Amino acid sequence: MAVEEFKPDPYIATAMNCMLWIFYGLPMVHPDSILVVTINSIGLAMELIYLSIFFLYAPNKGRAKVIGWLALEILFLGVVAACTLTLRKTHSQRSDLVGILCVIFGVLMYASPLTVMIGNGLGALSGAIQLILYACYFKSTPKDDEKNGIIEPSELQLSGSNGPARSTV
Repeated sequence: MAVEEFKPDPYIATAMNCMLWIFYGLPMVHPDSILVVTINSIGLAMELIYLSIFFLYAPNKGRAKVIGWLALEILFLGVVAACTLTLRKTHSQRSDLVGILCVIFGVLMYASPLTVMIGNGLGALSGAIQLILYACYFKSTPKDDEKNGIIEPSELQLSGSNGPARSTV
């Protein structure tokens, strides 16, 4: 659901990215990363402010979607934190695991608008291929001169009535 055509999806994804980076910057995962925590805390606060404003104006279906996604993100972060802190013993192992997740989610967050651009890019590529093929085969295609009034089936136009069709030529 959208409010005035604004969708919460990128802001929900950014909130997840910020939460992961905050976890990455904690001393138990990656020591001496207070700036990572500070910057991403500000980013998370901004995303939560936006989502709360969205929440105020969204219909019930939109509110349920935001709450559901945020709950899933918090659950996912809890699972990542539990697995990282219990299964990885050194700071290097922990920061590698969480850092890889942060990079993956960061790429996904910034790549999400590409879903629109990929369709447009494929259409442009297809159009360019058609133009290139047309340019390559333009001279080799035989030209039809007027065939003495003979009407080809491709040149007929169907009428909307039950009467006979007339030529458009």
